Order: sequence, then C-alpha cells, then structure tokens
Amino acid sequence: MNVTRRDFLKTSAVAGGGLLLGFHLPKTIGKALAAGTVHTPNAWVHIADDNTITLISARSEMGQGVYTSLPMLIAEELNVDIASVRVAIAPPDPVYVNALLGAQITGGSTSVRDAWEKLRIAGAQVRVMLVTAAANKWGVEAAQCRAEQGVVYGPGGKKATYGELAEAASKLPVPKDVPLKDPKDFTLIGKRTKRLDTPMKVNGSAEYGIDVKLPGMAYASLEQCPVIGGKVRSFDATKARAMPGVLDVVQIPDGVAVVANSYWRARKAREALTVVWDEGTGAKLSTVSMLAGVRAAAGTEKVLSIKKTGDAAAALAGAKRTVKAEYVSPYLAHATLEPMNFTADFRDGKCLLIGSTQFQQGAQGAVAAAIGCKPEDITLKTTFLGGGFGRRLDVDFIVQAAQISKAAGRPVKLLWTREDDMTHDFYRPMSLHRMAAGLDADGKPVALTFQLTSQSVTQRAFGLPKDTLDAFMTEAAVAGYAIPNLTHDLVIHDTGMRVGYWRSVSHALNAFANESFMDELAAAAKQDPYAYRMALLKEQPRFAAVLKLAADKAGWGTPPAKGRTRGIALMEGYDSYLAEVAEISVENGAIRVHRVVVAADVGRMINPDTVEAQIRSSVVFGLSAALYGEITFVDGRVQQSNFHNYQVLRITDAPQIDVLLVNSTEKPGGIGEPATALIAPAVANALFTATGKRVRQLPLTPANIATA
Repeated sequence: MNVTRRDFLKTSAVAGGGLLLGFHLPKTIGKALAAGTVHTPNAWVHIADDNTITLISARSEMGQGVYTSLPMLIAEELNVDIASVRVAIAPPDPVYVNALLGAQITGGSTSVRDAWEKLRIAGAQVRVMLVTAAANKWGVEAAQCRAEQGVVYGPGGKKATYGELAEAASKLPVPKDVPLKDPKDFTLIGKRTKRLDTPMKVNGSAEYGIDVKLPGMAYASLEQCPVIGGKVRSFDATKARAMPGVLDVVQIPDGVAVVANSYWRARKAREALTVVWDEGTGAKLSTVSMLAGVRAAAGTEKVLSIKKTGDAAAALAGAKRTVKAEYVSPYLAHATLEPMNFTADFRDGKCLLIGSTQFQQGAQGAVAAAIGCKPEDITLKTTFLGGGFGRRLDVDFIVQAAQISKAAGRPVKLLWTREDDMTHDFYRPMSLHRMAAGLDADGKPVALTFQLTSQSVTQRAFGLPKDTLDAFMTEAAVAGYAIPNLTHDLVIHDTGMRVGYWRSVSHALNAFANESFMDELAAAAKQDPYAYRMALLKEQPRFAAVLKLAADKAGWGTPPAKGRTRGIALMEGYDSYLAEVAEISVENGAIRVHRVVVAADVGRMINPDTVEAQIRSSVVFGLSAALYGEITFVDGRVQQSNFHNYQVLRITDAPQIDVLLVNSTEKPGGIGEPATALIAPAVANALFTATGKRVRQLPLTPANIATA
C-alpha cells in the first residue's frame, strides 16, 4: 500500500498508545496524531503500539543522507535494526533549531555534528524508560533487564516488545542523565549502511516539491523582471486571459503570475503577457563594472582583521624574496536539478505550504509577514529536495507561491522554469584575493598577507551589521601552515547584486587562493609542492596524515601517464581535514580531469558509505564550477539561462574518484561541502605543471588559460 508522506505521521500513530520522547511535541504534529495516543510529548522519537519506531528529523533530505545517518544515531542507542526506524520531517518549531547555526536550517555541513549527542541522548532516554517500564511491570530491578532488537528481556524468560511497553514508559519521568554507549560497543555507528530513502526514490514514491498535488490546485508561472530587483510598472494580460485553461492573472510584488489548470497552459499564457518594467538601479550592473568596484574597494574600503600573528609587514620588508598574486572567483548559480517551486493554499486567514526548503522557520516567518498572517497560522510541510546547495535557504519562491494563492483565492503550485532559476538566483559572490609572501634564503615562507574582498551574504540574509566580521566569509582563510608572521584581512563590499550561500560557502573562495598561492611559493622556492607543504605541517598531524595519504595513493613522486600532470591541495573545513590530488591532461586548450584522489579525516563517521558518496558528489559539483561555472551580467541581465551555456560536468567527463577515509575517534566533522572547495586549486596546480601557466581567475576555461 502506498502512503503519502504527509499522511505518514497520522497513519503511524493511530494504532494506539505510543511513546514520544525529547523536549516537546509541536502542535502541528500533535494535530496529526490521534487524540490520546501520545502520552509523553517528545520531539524526536515515537514508538507506537505496533513496535513502529519513527524519528522526527529536524533536517531536510536533499541527497546528503540524513534520512539514514540520523536514524542510525537513534537506532544505536535503542539497540534496534536501522531498518525498523522510519523517518518523518519536522515542522517549523524552536525545538528543531540547529545549535550550530542558530535556526532550523539544513546547511553548513552541520546535520550530523548538531545531532551527534542530541539524538543519541534522545535514543538512550527512550531505552532507559522502556527498561524501567518493564522492570516495574515485572517487579524486578532495572539492572536485571536489557533492551535489544525492539524487545526488553527480563529474568526468568520474561520479555515484552517496545510497543507493548510504550504506553507505560510514556508515563515515567524523562531521565536527564543517561548512559550513552561506549564507542567500542557500537553496532551501527561507523558501519556501512544502505540508505533508507533509496527504495522510495527508485520506485517513485518519494515526494519532492514538484510532485505535490492538492484538491482543486491550479498551477502558476511567474513573469519576473529580467533585471533582479526590478518591479512592474504596468502590464496587459488581455491575450493571456483569453488562452485555454487560464483561470486568473495576478500581480504580486515580484511580478505577474498566470494561474491555469495545467502548468504548460500557465507557462504558454505567460508568454502572451505584455509587461512594462521599472528596472531600477540594477540595470546599471555588469560583470566588468562590478569587478572594477571590487578592485577599487580592495584598496579604499574599511579593512577588517581576521587574524594577525607577528609582524608580517616587517618580515616582508626583510625577506630574501617576495611573491605576490591576485585571484578572482566569479559569480556562480546553484543550478539545482529541481527548479524552484512551492505549493501554497491560503484560505480563512491561514496558509498551508508544502515543498522543498532548507529553512523552515525562515519560510514560515517570511510568508506570515508577506501575506499578513501570524506565524502560527502558517503550516509548513517539507518534502524531499531535488538539490539545495544553499539555494533553498532563501525563501523568495515560497513567499511568491503564498502571495499568488492569496491573490487567486485557490491552492496554487508555483513552478519556475530552468531559465527563471538561472536568471533569478541568489548567486555565490564574486571575490578578489590579494596575496603576498616573503621567503627566506631557503625558500621557506617567513610572512604571508591575505586579503579577501567580497560581498557578505550574511548581511543580506540576516542583517549582519555593517563593518562586522562575517564568519561565513572567513572559512579556510587561515590555512594550517606554520608561518610565523601572518596578516589576514577582509574587505566587505556590496556590488549591488543579490548573493546567497553556495555549497562550501567561502571555503571555495579562500581555498582557491590559499592553495594556488602555496603552489606558487613552492615554485618560487624550486621545491616540490607536496614536500613544501609537508615541511610546514610539523605540528599539524591530521593535516599531514591526509596529505601523505592522498599523495601516496595518487602516486605522487612517480611519473603519471604520458601527457598527464598532477596537482595537490589541502584544507580543513567544518572540522574535517581533506587533501585532494587531481590528475589532468590538456587537450586542445581544454582541461580533462582523469583522476581525483581524496583523503579525508572527518572524525568519527556515522555511515562511511554516505561520507564517501558526499565526497564524490562534492568533487563533481566543485569540478563543474572549476572548469565551466560563471554567471555574467550585462545591463543587469544574467547572460546564462540553461545548461547549454551554464555547463555542468557530464558523466562522460567525470573522472575516476578514489576516496580514502581515515579511521578517527575525533568528534564528527561535516562532509557535505569541503571536498567541493579543494578541487579547483588542485586542478589549477596541475594545470601549471602541464602548461607553465598560472591561471588565477576561475573558471579554468580555454579562454582564461589562453590569457593567463
């Protein structure tokens, strides 16, 4: 029997009494459960009478594997098979706030890091309460009972299933201090585990935002100004209204929406609209002018200190040799496979929202403000995400869907085209790095200065005060090398273009500059790039270990196949340590990446299978950006519109990717993003070895290579 995800909680709870354990049960979940079936409110774990165990996941599933890794944490402490745990996505509620990000957000490679203790404790609490309930039932000491595989066993052959004990356990006080398993006793954590969501994605039962249907639902296609930020001055919808299937044409702040009884009819009628736009100041923006503004800002605007050690200026002045370089990274689109879409049903002063989002609280609050509701009158249900990469942290398309539903007076699914998605993104910022280093007589760096000039996403998204250091701009800015005199600075410059968080955020910008520059220093010192780095990592064992592991696996120091060269890069990001080696050739002026070796120390791993998959996907995602990715502007208009001119890596061009995972007992690190950041410098460094050209401006296209 097929059951829709939105009915999942209801159907899993109506069997009878159950146990929910954690902090509190949000009222939106409570309404979905049959009255009297939940006796102890809990935000995380539900055990029904039929022995069904459900994890209420606080994180959205967008391909990164949280629907498996997070249940593994619960299952480990409950001593049950992972296959017995179901998953339901959490609604907006303060209890689900990501402690590492301060909001109910899926991003920043934080899902496992935030849940590592939180969910294990929740599972252990449930286990202790079930054992206590069994001991009370049998009149024995709790120490005489044990819980495993969904059953509590007692002396004399006594036993009861978790479901049979759930109601009694729910009446017990929640224990505050519970013993967690010793890692040596783990049976699930650290073991390769098949993903729980794969079957539903294979058989088509998984619901994404684009799949949502409601009774009486119409479809909307929104015409937005070709210049981001522009507004409607006037419009004529006479032709559109006369087309088949068109139900309404409505204006909202972001544009004019056609509402019809099918998406295609809405899309075609939208083409018949005549709209006069007030393009605003955005029409003056171009890639050339914005880069010129960034360069000017680097020398004139306020400088914020990231880190300062020693006296870099004096050390540079006294150095045997000085090396300087400038690196440029372009705007990038997120280019998720599933274009932006959301379904909204506004009626009687309340609004139901269903779709793909990384930021439930943000969506709830923004929609409430936009349509004049209280946040508690907004019900939001999250589906699977067909790609996020940071784009679905922004909620513009969700607000649009709600506004259209309210204006049209009916449930509406708003669906953007690929062209809408590409031309109305919140782009990864453009950046400029200015680097300088002083070398001694042996070529060893005695000083290094680093200055990043770029735009602050956090100022735009969350109102970070002006002239405040943005931590999301300084990730991986300070590398792990032992250099005695360091100055790391930041200049925040607003180009006027809207920007957003992009997979790996500023790690990608800063790692490209740092690791390319480190190769430049090695070349200036006439030393091997691997050996040069290793000599500067004597007090960084985790860095040194992954660097050696990647180099050894890649065959560093031995000749590659004819026509090929190798490049190396190293970084810490999200408490994970990675090294990457790229093996490339240059054919007709274009780069071909044949092999990538990644060594990763991510601390204690929940599911090594997911870690490996995340690294592979990150390499492919980062390689698309490194080789092709660039959003450009002329007269405020984005010049790229689809995958024909915003290329992503095709499967025929994908390299062999070898992943080496370090067995570590350190706290878990994040792995959804860091490998993305390292591939560009690794490839750029290999390119220098192949051609003698140091390309300091991404992407690594034939045009940029030719002009380097």
